[in-house]
Amino acid sequence: MESTLQFLKQLSKNNNKEWFDVNRKTYETCKLEFETLIKTFIDKSVVFDKQLAGLEAKKCLFRINKDVRFSKDKSPYKLNMGASINPGGKKSMIPGYYVHIEPGKSFLAGGCYQPMPEMLSAIRQEIDYNSKEFKKIISDKDFKSYFKELSQEDKLKTAPKGYEKTHPEIALLQLKHFIAVHPLKDEDVFNKNFPTYVSKVFKAMLPLNLFLRKCME
Repeated sequence: MESTLQFLKQLSKNNNKEWFDVNRKTYETCKLEFETLIKTFIDKSVVFDKQLAGLEAKKCLFRINKDVRFSKDKSPYKLNMGASINPGGKKSMIPGYYVHIEPGKSFLAGGCYQPMPEMLSAIRQEIDYNSKEFKKIISDKDFKSYFKELSQEDKLKTAPKGYEKTHPEIALLQLKHFIAVHPLKDEDVFNKNFPTYVSKVFKAMLPLNLFLRKCME
């Protein structure tokens, strides 16, 4: 992945269509390398997450082109390679895994990001009913070895509708995303054992995903 990170570094300094068009062949090579890597991740992860069976890597990759319609930053390209390894692919709302490759900012993540209102309500209800099970998952030794805590992004400042401020699990019920993030160094991405390492991180994530998927039943 060294060539891919190098391409992304150059793109960060030349984020314009003219430069990209000249270097499109390099991008296509990097994209293929990333797709091949994602396929490897899927093949290793399907061993413990059977719901990934039959998933194609190309259905997990996000486009490098940005949607700039509602953004102040009009630079046309993302500075990362991203893929959402979910049962059903990137468009699926089923909780899964995410891979983000960017120079100095790579990370692995998983869970449920920006759940729709009905899903968010179902997750909170499941935590309310089964808080002991949920807390056991996020405090598990294997989980904690890769993830410090669930994302606190956009967390509510008060209790969500239908719950009291004095609820014993109010800190969990205030969450709006149920994801965990594991940062990576560039050296991790370069390592020949990177796929095996990723599969270990994803396996530690599996109990959280299974709990969240149960909320969709």
